[in-house]
Amino acid sequence: MPELPDVVVYLEAVDRHIVGHRLDRLTLHSPFVLRTVDPPIDAIQGQVVRGVRRIGKRIVLCFDADLFLVLHLMIAGRLRWRAPGKKPGMGPKLILASFAFEHGSLLFTEASSKKRASLQLIRGETALRTLDPGGVEPLEASLEQFHEALTRESHTLKRALTDPHLLSGIGNAYSDEILHAARLSPLKLTRSLTDEEFLRLYDATRATLTRWLTLLRAQTGDAFPEKVTAFHEEMAVHGRYRLPCPVCGKPVQRIVYAANECNYCAACQTAGRLLADRSLSRLLRDDWPASIDDL
Repeated sequence: MPELPDVVVYLEAVDRHIVGHRLDRLTLHSPFVLRTVDPPIDAIQGQVVRGVRRIGKRIVLCFDADLFLVLHLMIAGRLRWRAPGKKPGMGPKLILASFAFEHGSLLFTEASSKKRASLQLIRGETALRTLDPGGVEPLEASLEQFHEALTRESHTLKRALTDPHLLSGIGNAYSDEILHAARLSPLKLTRSLTDEEFLRLYDATRATLTRWLTLLRAQTGDAFPEKVTAFHEEMAVHGRYRLPCPVCGKPVQRIVYAANECNYCAACQTAGRLLADRSLSRLLRDDWPASIDDL
């Protein structure tokens, strides 16, 4: 799922390409993508896009008459820009909606059969605020605000960082990178952190997100981001299971749970201890290795 750095880069590209331009035609290619009926989607046809903003991982297009079109990319949703006359470059079944402007088209696509990505047309700031889970902005929060959010309840660091009610815009990928940079176990409880560990986590969160914002902006330039993915070669641990940690050289480990996984370096983050994978450790029982050196 695109997270804060990816969504911000999308937001900046959308701003460059369509803000100040009239939406000539909005075409819904999937009957499932629109999740609201009032106001009617035709209300923004012919209107000028006045601005864009972000709510967590959602992208909001702002129109006159207090109308907001909210795009939620979910896991496989993406945005693509096509100049006039240029082919989409993908199968028609992947296109959920298209926004036609005089100078090009913005395509809303989803490379998944589950169709989780969505559009919502909202009227009014009050209704728009109901879509905000309420998490603090990690690049704007003070250390005190960050500490208060994460210690509101006792959760694992991995769960707390990815909870949109606590922190805004962080998901599976960047939480792995943040925890590696902070040298903290993903399963350590938020209320068990020392002051020094909390400061490390706060600094690592800001540094990691800022680094990736800078990197993605440099990769995109003035173009429209085409290859938005949760997996990058430059990442330290996310998506790098069994590959060497860039800090210590030990193989990156993972925990698989439900539809997600957590990637970490045992040497850097857990003092060499292997965290129990719920399914694999149950299968191996006494044969489950206790440390990275037992592998």
